Amino acid sequence: MSRGVFVALALAAAVGAALADEMYTTKYDNVDVKEILSNPRLYQSYLKCLLGDGDAACTPEGKELRRVVPDALKTRCSKCNEKQKATVKSVINGLRADHADDWAQLRAKWDPDNQYFDKYQDLLE
Repeated sequence: MSRGVFVALALAAAVGAALADEMYTTKYDNVDVKEILSNPRLYQSYLKCLLGDGDAACTPEGKELRRVVPDALKTRCSKCNEKQKATVKSVINGLRADHADDWAQLRAKWDPDNQYFDKYQDLLE
């Protein structure tokens, strides 16, 4: 392989890696959030994870969610793919409709100064 081709491939790989780092992982995109929201045991597990201060109560999916929530709030989910945005919309609308008290606790935990959620209403409609 010529040196020029090798350099071009290395550059393409570096750019691809950099672009991949700018988006959230798709590893959990197929998690059935409707099942989580409708199953009291699963729902309480995720709620405990998201409201807690440590990772002890969290599944790997919950840990990843806790890791990205602050950044997603600050960046208006700019690193989310379309499926993730649709999932966020579905989950938040489901929480607001069926678990309003839990939604209030989550807002207080993740957005205590009301900097983000009110600004994002257009994304939820």
